Amino acid sequence: MSRFWQSFWEIIQTVIIAGVTVFLIRTYLIQPFLVSGASMDPYISHGNYLIVDQLTGRFQEFQRSDIVVFRYPKDPDVFYIKRIIALPGDRVQIRNGSVFVNRERLDQSYLPEDSQTFGNVDLVLGKDEYYVLGDNRDNSSDSRAWGSLPRRYIMGLARLRLYPFDQIIIIKRPAYENN
Repeated sequence: MSRFWQSFWEIIQTVIIAGVTVFLIRTYLIQPFLVSGASMDPYISHGNYLIVDQLTGRFQEFQRSDIVVFRYPKDPDVFYIKRIIALPGDRVQIRNGSVFVNRERLDQSYLPEDSQTFGNVDLVLGKDEYYVLGDNRDNSSDSRAWGSLPRRYIMGLARLRLYPFDQIIIIKRPAYENN
């Protein structure tokens, strides 16, 4: 009988260690995220399954054009995914269908060619505030509607699209001049 209890105890220890490991990884390192909605079309679409890096943002500042997953400031139980357009201290202007950051027109080559950004915005971001927009500008609830995004709501960076399997990619920040 003692052999049974010894085996049982080893199984319990393995389950506890595995559970703690999964908890630590999901809490501090990476998090799965299922995209719901079309605000990031065409790059990231409804039903895509992503891996979110929760670690990098603890040690590095977020950069312009990073795609982030965050808690919606007006309802923290809801998660959004958007692209960072402007960083703390930046001046953001939206006029005539274009986005300007610090008075320079933002290169948004990741958007479809005929995209325009509607709205009339002129604001300077405070400390720890970001301005985020969806890539599908006509179908996105973003900083144009509800204001800047406080850093404390950002969960992490979208790093990898795992599903659909025929569209697996590492999500990279586009390089452009005024980054």
